[in-house]
Amino acid sequence: MSATPMPAGRHKPQAAEYRYVQNSAQFQELRSTFRSFAIPMTVAGLVWYIAFVLFATFAPGLMATPVLGSINLGIVLGLLQFVTTFAITWVYISFANKKLEPMQAELREAMESGEIAEIVAKKEA
Repeated sequence: MSATPMPAGRHKPQAAEYRYVQNSAQFQELRSTFRSFAIPMTVAGLVWYIAFVLFATFAPGLMATPVLGSINLGIVLGLLQFVTTFAITWVYISFANKKLEPMQAELREAMESGEIAEIVAKKEA
């Protein structure tokens, strides 16, 4: 949660509004979109990392295979771990900026403008 004060004229959402948004179709779509990307990417990254560790542990001969001079396969695969991490991060940032940010901005605007507060107030009345 940000320590930055809410801009003047903006509505500070209450708990009932957060519950309303959490159950909304828009939020469910946002969460589904995030999960459909994040879970497979996380699994792929972990499988790649675990494969590297298993090869290093159980196939040291394979990892010691020279690739270029004194550089062996283990060093190449180890460096590729860093490349993979940066690539996954870059892909996620691109995905989030393109897909997730517009969806969450729309929800945030509805919350901060008081639009959701009006809907919740009508439901509670």
